[in-house]
Amino acid sequence: MNSPTTLDGWLAYLATLHPKTIALGLDRVHAVYSHLDITFACPAIIVAGTNGKGSTCALIERMLAAGGYRVGLYTSPHLLRYNERVRIAGAEASDIALCEAFAAIEAVRAGMALTYFEFGTLAALWLFAHANLDALVLEVGLGGRLDAVNIIEPDVAVVTTVAIDHVDYLGATREMIGREKAGVFRAGRVAICADRNPPQTLLDHAAAVGATLLRLGIDYDFTVSGPQWSYRGPGGARHGLPHPALRGAYQLANAATALTAVDALRLRLPLAMGAVREALVEVELPGRFQVVPGRPLRVLDVAHNTQAARALADNLGAMGFHPETRAVFGIMADKDIDDVIGALLPRVDSWLVATLPPPRGASATLLRERLEAAGVAPAAIREFDDPVAAYRAARGASAEADRIVVFGSFQTVAAALSA
Repeated sequence: MNSPTTLDGWLAYLATLHPKTIALGLDRVHAVYSHLDITFACPAIIVAGTNGKGSTCALIERMLAAGGYRVGLYTSPHLLRYNERVRIAGAEASDIALCEAFAAIEAVRAGMALTYFEFGTLAALWLFAHANLDALVLEVGLGGRLDAVNIIEPDVAVVTTVAIDHVDYLGATREMIGREKAGVFRAGRVAICADRNPPQTLLDHAAAVGATLLRLGIDYDFTVSGPQWSYRGPGGARHGLPHPALRGAYQLANAATALTAVDALRLRLPLAMGAVREALVEVELPGRFQVVPGRPLRVLDVAHNTQAARALADNLGAMGFHPETRAVFGIMADKDIDDVIGALLPRVDSWLVATLPPPRGASATLLRERLEAAGVAPAAIREFDDPVAAYRAARGASAEADRIVVFGSFQTVAAALSA
């Protein structure tokens, strides 16, 4: 076939190469990677976890960049542009660069049926290998042990939190999920766990492979003192730190974890206190308790599982008074919809539910049924064909003093951002 010539063309092509959207396993990726003839001399950090991966990656990237290092950052999914997934020295990869990388993967793929994520991961690694980087920061897409980024041998491996999500792929218990996420740990390398109550399987696997495990609350931690916080960890203590620009009390744990990760590389990538402070106040990550300027107040959060929904509810509760809170809610059908709804019920007065695209998206009709089963009055629920329509209706119905919270999926938040 003739190769695509545009980024949109390539992305459409990538979606046709494997019959499944998600197909965990490293054999396919390893086979193609071995033909790319690329290597990395710089240290690599892999970040897995149920929630907090994106924030932790963003914090690590900003800390290292503030220290003057060239960082390659790979994250997923994106909100508005695929380019968001690949950042080199703080800048998103261009369409031209991504097309060149996709062409390089296609040239050696030899008919191997890669998934969209696998192909994109290999393309990101190809770009990083040609970018003269000082560090790699790679976010796991799903799980850890069998995720495509795990073909890279990390110098530091992080598991942020372990909660119930993606049960069809990772298992239905925290113990099963914890074992999958711990699959990024390596013998003789630093492994970091930011879950204060980690599954025993994670601890057992770290010990079995001989990783140097650092745990939040034991080997590193933080304390808050008004507008500042202090950190202690293997690299020593740091005091008088500003709160992260990312909103939400839980971001302090992510910041402490990011600091532990960069401290683990302090002999190769030393970092001054000024760089840490600069990174904390400048870090940005759309869609994580993002408050949009203006009125009515609008909160965008990609929370799509029970743990994340509870954190969102806590953060909403810590905000000032608003006469009315309207939720724009769209979520995937394979999520624990009832628990997510239950977490937000005390914070929401009315619901504008939106259908997300098949095959995974939940319909607005299904969301109405689940809300009514949870005790929400039918008059407090409105159905929409898509999140953009729901968001615009929420804007139209809200007074300046009201609050709109958009949550449930990256797709839902992306729609609101585009609107």
